[in-house]
Amino acid sequence: MPNKKVALAYSGGLDTSFCIKYLTLEEGCEVHAISVNTGGFTPEALAAMEKKAYELGAASFHSVDAVRSYYDQCLRYLVYGNVLRNNTYPLSVSAERMFQALEVARFARSIGADAIAHGSTGAGNDQVRFDLAFQVICPDTEIITPIRDHRFAREEEVDYLRKHGFEWTAQKAKYSINQGIWGTSVGGAETLTSHQALPDGAYPTPLSQTEPLTVTLGFQKGELAAVDGKQFAHPVEAIQALDQLAAPFAVGRDIHVGDTIIGIKGRVGFEAAAPLIIIKAHHLLEKHVLVKWQQYWKEQLANWYGMMLHESLFLDPVMRNIEAFLTSTQEFVTGEVIVKLLPYRFELQGIQSPYDLMQTKAGQYGEMNNNWSGEDVKGFTKILGNQLKIYQSVHPEWDGLS
Repeated sequence: MPNKKVALAYSGGLDTSFCIKYLTLEEGCEVHAISVNTGGFTPEALAAMEKKAYELGAASFHSVDAVRSYYDQCLRYLVYGNVLRNNTYPLSVSAERMFQALEVARFARSIGADAIAHGSTGAGNDQVRFDLAFQVICPDTEIITPIRDHRFAREEEVDYLRKHGFEWTAQKAKYSINQGIWGTSVGGAETLTSHQALPDGAYPTPLSQTEPLTVTLGFQKGELAAVDGKQFAHPVEAIQALDQLAAPFAVGRDIHVGDTIIGIKGRVGFEAAAPLIIIKAHHLLEKHVLVKWQQYWKEQLANWYGMMLHESLFLDPVMRNIEAFLTSTQEFVTGEVIVKLLPYRFELQGIQSPYDLMQTKAGQYGEMNNNWSGEDVKGFTKILGNQLKIYQSVHPEWDGLS
């Protein structure tokens, strides 16, 4: 019988490296490794991954650059919606995993794979995200998950690879790090507790810039288009340029605590300099150019969008409906936001926009009213309080304070 042809979602990390060796050696599979770049790999890193894949026993190595499609089909809506899960996390891994899974599934179908494999454990979100995408795109293809099925611990994976001539440093084994254009997650050790913070050394980008720096972000219809006056052909380039400026300040670090798809609490550290600055700057610009009900309904639908994306439901058709709504709100979200970068933090200084609703002749808050009189306000307030006065007259025992 010919060896089973397996398409493996390969990142070059401990888990997927273990999968190549284990599947080829223990299961006799023909492993075709595919790496999907969502902004976390340099050409040098990809070359090193390819070399390692072949050394581990892969039959082939393939790389797909999905950064722009990932932005066009997903990240732009996270910006439009100012999406931060639990008001903290920019969905760095949640978003990219679905796109990686979809590309792996398409690759598996293109090579006629008998099975698709991934390196997820049985205790996290990624197993659901990968499984769901594979089941939808390749419903008749077997899914293989060695680490989940055999409950391998990271120490066991390290020992297995070492036994077969592949060393893994203690620091690399200690943390699971996932890097992409929308941020880098850091899990392991301290994040497995409820009280310990990650040490500085656990974050990929150390603090190296201490002199404050002011940058201007230019938005066009809700998308980052310019940094300090330099226009970019695609928002991906603008995001990368901003990250190069902001990451050395070690901004965008935090620890996210949330509910996993499988019902347990999860805790993970992350650094996401550009994503957090972009979302906060975009939100400030929207406060100036959108009316209150646009902002209200955006917040409601964007919260659902982020939650469904996190829980692997990106393919649900209602997501396209929400995207259409979010896009329609961005027509006048154009202008500049001034941001000051400092060690470990940033400050939003203000905005300039031709659509700034604050710069109107109607009046200035707390200063001057031009479109109404004091008598107008008296009448307005009387009508506004009419319902409350009626309720009070029927329920005199209720004074609103008890």
